[in-house]
Amino acid sequence: MLETKYNHLEIEQNKYENWKSEGYFDSGDSKKTPFTIVIPPPNITGKLHIGHAWDTALQDIIIRYKRMDGFDALWLPGMDHAGIATQAKIDAKLKSEGIKPREMTREEWLKRAWEWKEEYTNNIHEQWAKLGLSLDYKKERFTLDKGLSEAVNHVFITLYEKGLIYRGERIINWDPEAMTALSNEEVIYKEITGAFYHLKYHIEGTSDYLVVATTRPETLFGDTAVAINPKDERYKNLIGKNVLLPITNKPIPIIADSHANPEFGTGVVKITPAHDPNDFEVGNRHNLERIKCINPNGTMNDNAHHFTGLDRFDARKKLIEELKEKDLLIKIEEITHSVGHSERTDAMVEPYLSKQWFVKMDILSKQVLDNQKNTDTKVDFVPKRFEKILIHWMENVHDWCISRQLWWGHRIPAWYKGDELIVSATSPGDGWIQDADVLDTWFSSALWPFSTLGWPHETEDFKRYYPNNILVTGYDIIFFWVARMVFQGLEFTNQSPFNECLIHGLVRDAQGRKMSKSLGNGVDPMEVIEKYGADALRYFLTTSSAPGMDLRYDEEKIKATWNFANKLWNASRFVLMNLEGFEKININNLKEHDKWILTKCENTIKEVRKSMEKYEFNNAGTALYSFIWDDFCDSYIEMAKSTIQTPATKSCLLLTLTNILKMLHPFMPYITDEIYTMLPIKDATNIMVSSYPRYNKSNIDKIAEKRVENAIDFIKQFRNTVQENSIPKTAQIKINNKEDYDLIIFMLRLEERIIDTQLDINKYVIENGQYSMSIFYEKVMSKEEIQLIEKRIESLISSINRRKNLLSNQNYVAKAPTALVEKEKLTLKEEEIELIALEKQNSQES
Repeated sequence: MLETKYNHLEIEQNKYENWKSEGYFDSGDSKKTPFTIVIPPPNITGKLHIGHAWDTALQDIIIRYKRMDGFDALWLPGMDHAGIATQAKIDAKLKSEGIKPREMTREEWLKRAWEWKEEYTNNIHEQWAKLGLSLDYKKERFTLDKGLSEAVNHVFITLYEKGLIYRGERIINWDPEAMTALSNEEVIYKEITGAFYHLKYHIEGTSDYLVVATTRPETLFGDTAVAINPKDERYKNLIGKNVLLPITNKPIPIIADSHANPEFGTGVVKITPAHDPNDFEVGNRHNLERIKCINPNGTMNDNAHHFTGLDRFDARKKLIEELKEKDLLIKIEEITHSVGHSERTDAMVEPYLSKQWFVKMDILSKQVLDNQKNTDTKVDFVPKRFEKILIHWMENVHDWCISRQLWWGHRIPAWYKGDELIVSATSPGDGWIQDADVLDTWFSSALWPFSTLGWPHETEDFKRYYPNNILVTGYDIIFFWVARMVFQGLEFTNQSPFNECLIHGLVRDAQGRKMSKSLGNGVDPMEVIEKYGADALRYFLTTSSAPGMDLRYDEEKIKATWNFANKLWNASRFVLMNLEGFEKININNLKEHDKWILTKCENTIKEVRKSMEKYEFNNAGTALYSFIWDDFCDSYIEMAKSTIQTPATKSCLLLTLTNILKMLHPFMPYITDEIYTMLPIKDATNIMVSSYPRYNKSNIDKIAEKRVENAIDFIKQFRNTVQENSIPKTAQIKINNKEDYDLIIFMLRLEERIIDTQLDINKYVIENGQYSMSIFYEKVMSKEEIQLIEKRIESLISSINRRKNLLSNQNYVAKAPTALVEKEKLTLKEEEIELIALEKQNSQES
């Protein structure tokens, strides 16, 4: 028997390990149709946040539903090594221990990294268990494990041999804190206060000068030209001449290039090919030298003359002071502009000339765009509008910088010997040195849907479970991850990696703000689970917003969900107490309320199934909440008490509760499992592997449904009338046909108050078309009510006299609008009727 009180801590304890040990999470039943989800692998950098809880709860709902619905359901778990993020965390930990990370050997550092990985893998496993995630741990993967490393090398080598991976010197996004290259998607743009510094570039051999405006004066040491637009009449005569670089007086040419915009600023642009992507292209067109003046760590190098060694921002301040002293600074114009910052370290990104590895994207992106036009092979987004993000990214994609100057990640399978280069997974022989860089984390994550299944080998898992049926992820990483999975899947498997992509939003705080450390508004899902239970958290997260929409975290709603679980617990206790010794389902000789609950249950099954198939869990949750709370707990259980001893009602109680538990199980696995184990009759050893309810039309009785709905409405109407009019519980009731009112009489506890005669006292008639009752009662008014009546009588007498005098005035009646006169007459009549009734009522009380 269930405990008297619902205690989520006791219910959710120890269940998870039992589920795992019994093999309920395992896939592999070849007799069933496969259904596959791979988890978006969390980074091994710390605790899972509330967004992870939402994302994984959505997936668990889908996989539990499909498992119960007869599929061979595989939900493949795993974690991401998360190169930059994890290396930054490990370095910080080493520094806190007094160790300088870069003074360690690579091998020593990697040993500590793998220790970190083990610790945080265990943490994440514990959190998955708390959330109740039904993952197939036998197939768990890690992005740096041997099999995935083999897949990564295969992809790199294949793309290189096809000419789709190349090594080249280009301007890339550089993180001077992590000291690594970044892809465009790893750069977050922020609005910050900056300035345009207007500088004098003197024309060689003259006292004249050109005015150059720049936001980054410290890069002038890398200037190799200034550009003017060839159509700009102001400067045509200067093309081919030189200007003197401020501070250094080094002559650099004045060139003509369309990059200079005559309408912007002064129309003169300094060209720094090693520190600006646009200048890099200008430099290529004019064969300009590429001079770096900033080190990888953000300090100035030897090309910066006496500013060498200074931090780039300190150098800027001192340079401006010197320019001012030498009359080379015209003015400083304060501006607000958008500046790139590293997503991981928050350092201001430095555009930096560097030799890196790139993926050539034109062919790969075209494959995706062409595939999305094919309705049979495309990835279907839910909601559909998010496909536009994928399309837009693929139409405007740049070559992807994939090399990172880190130790934590997949080593680039390239080997050098002098000027020779060989791309190979293994060393070509003596004297060859492997590239020290690693690959962008997203390079291996892009292979996740198929590398986790044993690809590039034709494994049984790959053949059975690929492509995945659905990917669940947030809209914020569509271009980070989803897009890359799609183009790698098409390139290497000739298929989209998943058939559907369910997109959810972000969890925001109650004010609608994004959760962040700086705001201090983050929520630890483990603390919520401790307080309210995983079931309450899961149900709130998965049913409180529509697909694709953001979710506002609201603790009050989680409390309400806990109350919902408690309501189900108490209702289940009542049912189980009345099913002791029950051995056989029998739905013959059903009462109308039994037929009604079966009908309502079937309609709910139909509605919930429809919503589950469309991933509209908010609609499924609404339907379940309404049916469980209103129909089953508040209405049917009370009705069932009138026939609780009949086999039919016992059967209906059991059937309905069983269906409720099964429909609710994907959302609330713990409480449903606990109650299900107590059922006297069930179709499986555990609810997780039981059969999800299917709509059964034969249980539908529309006539009974309508009659009982009318009875419920009538009962509500009766109770509201009694409450609103303070009708005493001793009131007498007269009805037309007692036999038709059995359920209503029982629910309202009216057995002792039914009479056959008409009474000449206060009377209310309640009716709703099917049912009608007269309520007779002697109303005893309080002193306050009597005083109010007397006051109203005085007011009515005064108003009646005034209207009579007005209407007896022939001059008024003749001149006033007819409609106004008629209104006065009507009001007079109404007031006279009200006065008679009140005087009668007042005389009875006195």
